Amino acid sequence: MPVEPSVPHGQLVAGVDEVGRGPLAGAVVAAAVILDPARPISGLTDSKKLSARRRDALFEVIREQSLAWAIGRAEVEEIDRINILQASLLAMERAVTALSPAAELALVDGNRCPRLPCPARAIIKGDLSEPCISAASILAKVTRDREMEQLEQQYPGYGFAGHKGYPTKVHLEALMRLGPSAVHRRSFGPVARLISESQSVDGGIL
Repeated sequence: MPVEPSVPHGQLVAGVDEVGRGPLAGAVVAAAVILDPARPISGLTDSKKLSARRRDALFEVIREQSLAWAIGRAEVEEIDRINILQASLLAMERAVTALSPAAELALVDGNRCPRLPCPARAIIKGDLSEPCISAASILAKVTRDREMEQLEQQYPGYGFAGHKGYPTKVHLEALMRLGPSAVHRRSFGPVARLISESQSVDGGIL
């Protein structure tokens, strides 16, 4: 069944979601979307529940039919410097701030809201209950997936196009074989341990 919005009529409400907290590589990407009540979009739900083909199709529809949408991101260097939670909140803040027209209310997937220029409400599993959050989750996931596919061309051998940076067996084996790339998160356990072990060997400790 399609999800029904639970927001005041006529208010500019942005759905906000992020993708990429768990991967060992790549940026964390957030999206903010203000849907157009006059142009409802069918089939919106949590991006993870959709096929890649369906996500790609909805990605184009959302960008075309929404009143506003924006992408925000936090890069690997920021993730390593301020931690992944704060980087995720920063990416969401950047997405909402970039909206034009500006949002009057933000519905944020999860249990924490970033600092925003408008009132905000966190909704656990909001990508299943709020169409605007569903739309944001789709924009964020498709954007990040495509970026990881591009990184596969820049850093061949890691399998980024397949696992999108998540710590799969294939990724961990490639990491051991090739060492960290410039887009690996050095503050994340498997990458940090590999760097530490490499420095120990180079320094003659082992």
